[in-house]
Amino acid sequence: MPRWQALERFRNPPPLVTVIRLAGVIGQFGPMRGGLTLAATAPAIERAFAPRRLAAVALAVNSPGGAPVQASLIAARIRQRAAEREVPVIAFAEDVAASGGYWLALAADEIFADDSSILGSIGVVSAGFGFHGLLERIGVERRLHAKGERKAMLDPFRPENPRDVERLDAIQTDIHQAFQDFVRARRGDKLKAPEAELFNGDIWAGRQAAALGLIDGIGEMRAVMRERFGDKVRLRPVTTQRRWLRRKLGLASHGPGGWADELLAAAHERALWSRYGL
Repeated sequence: MPRWQALERFRNPPPLVTVIRLAGVIGQFGPMRGGLTLAATAPAIERAFAPRRLAAVALAVNSPGGAPVQASLIAARIRQRAAEREVPVIAFAEDVAASGGYWLALAADEIFADDSSILGSIGVVSAGFGFHGLLERIGVERRLHAKGERKAMLDPFRPENPRDVERLDAIQTDIHQAFQDFVRARRGDKLKAPEAELFNGDIWAGRQAAALGLIDGIGEMRAVMRERFGDKVRLRPVTTQRRWLRRKLGLASHGPGGWADELLAAAHERALWSRYGL
């Protein structure tokens, strides 16, 4: 490259778009299965908004959901940094951006997806098992000592208590309301269907989601960014640094039920993905 061209490129660099990849289950599932949490993603968020000359920040979202609190915290941090830097944020859904994954996408000012992306699932779910009948059949006595009337609420080794279910329903209602409020705040007049249809936990493919106003259009990141900022736009991935060697060598602290906890965590993670056919 001639010197004058290099100098011109230095003075007027092509538009820069940093890319944060938000992929996986949201929350911490097991001591060795690091999911998407604010603690894990905050450094990447900071690096993404750090460049002095920044055209936009892109979010590559591929998540079936998980912990609502962590989804809320991550989205809030992205909105805080976007407001501080006055930089637009554009999300791109990949295979799935549903439940907490859609919550993450809502941190963007615009949302794009593929025709076959799965989006929505604006609801709250809690699942578990009941083992009290099994314990009786195999002759095992459950011993539980607790202070506080509700401390052992929804214990899977006892028959389900209607009062416990009622309490859980109240908590889920509050979380669902927070989710709906965030959708309203971020999508506003873009929503094109009754709330009863949008907020019932249903899911949609890309074009259906666009017709309902849950996303802004169909598009792939590179193509959209080139159209928006020109052919010379630079996409710079910003990765979350993980302690991969520690996990690979099995050096994480497990505790008494370590490997059993890991198996349960893996099963739970698999169930979240399989809910959307993945």
